[in-house]
Amino acid sequence: MHCSLVPTFLLFACTGASALTLPLSGIAGRVRAHHPMLKAARVAIEEARGRQLGSGRLGNPTLGLDWRTESRIEPGSGLFSLEQAFPLTRRLSLEKKLTSQLVTAAELEVRDVERRLIAEARTAGVRLLALEKQRSLRQQQMELARKLSDFAKGRAAKGELSPLDAGQAQVDAQRLLLEGRRLENERISLLGALKPMLGVAPAGDFAITGGLPALVMPGVTPWQRRADFQLAQTHTQAAQTDAELARAKRLQDVSVGLVGGPEQQNVAGVGMERTGFIGFRVSIPLPFWNRNQGEIAEKKATAERKRLETEALGRQIASEADTARREMQANADLVRETRDKLLPLVLEQTVKLEKAYESGQTDLLTVLRARDQRLQLEAAVLDAMRDFHLARIRYESATGTITP
Repeated sequence: MHCSLVPTFLLFACTGASALTLPLSGIAGRVRAHHPMLKAARVAIEEARGRQLGSGRLGNPTLGLDWRTESRIEPGSGLFSLEQAFPLTRRLSLEKKLTSQLVTAAELEVRDVERRLIAEARTAGVRLLALEKQRSLRQQQMELARKLSDFAKGRAAKGELSPLDAGQAQVDAQRLLLEGRRLENERISLLGALKPMLGVAPAGDFAITGGLPALVMPGVTPWQRRADFQLAQTHTQAAQTDAELARAKRLQDVSVGLVGGPEQQNVAGVGMERTGFIGFRVSIPLPFWNRNQGEIAEKKATAERKRLETEALGRQIASEADTARREMQANADLVRETRDKLLPLVLEQTVKLEKAYESGQTDLLTVLRARDQRLQLEAAVLDAMRDFHLARIRYESATGTITP
């Protein structure tokens, strides 16, 4: 089967099986559906909901039975009891509230894992697209270097050019070839890291279609919606509820129950008569020695620590978002200045030098130096475009938004 060359940065095998193709904007959805770490993280929500089912409920009642056989001194008797413990405080409602907050925290934790995994996969996707542009640029430069090498070799064979110039042209072509191989190794590494994120088998065929989006600055987005910040706020609220629960445990539960049973007693003129009784019993614990002071102090300190950690995280996120936005603007400005102003001048000068070399008006070293400058500028434009989109991914991750 004949395989046509396809200009993409990913491996296409010449087989009948269809390869997975995905645009850059489709990475987020693919990660949500197929990333194995995200699938495992979602189980934590079910764990938290399971704990919620058993919280805020009364303990099971206690059934007691005491039976004594008849002796020469006392007649036989029996005693049964049924007791139920009831809290004197809001302990049960606080337990229910705490587990509800922990369910919310588990959901936010999954959202945060999703945010980080999507950002990681999108970063790899942008790097691969930029790498393909770099490989295409190296290929163009290699073709130019080969033409120059063939021209120099032909001139040297006619004695019109020094053999040293022909050798130098071959060295330059070989240098570009090695640079292309280095980029190929980097592509393999990035592809190997990206495949498991998208649920693609190691031997599977995969390609990202399209190119890098336009350099458009996103709108200013509040960062307070970011999942890990909301998670920190929820943890703070849960710690405060846990502190209230510790204070509610200062008074232990009161037990209320029924007691009763049959008994025999002597009745004058009658003898032994079988009777029975039913009574009511209340057991109230007295908080003389233990008022749960240790747990109260611990939970109070934990709540304060969570509050301070939330404030620190907020300042860190605000700094991340601001820095990423500044990096986007700086890279966008660099692309415009280099691509629209400097690069056209260098391209024009390179073309003039190549024509001058062909007519013997300049030396080969000058041409190679001009080509190297052109290559560096074109590569710098591609790097700045890549860095713009990487900064945009960091900005959107910092603010909790995901756009194509």
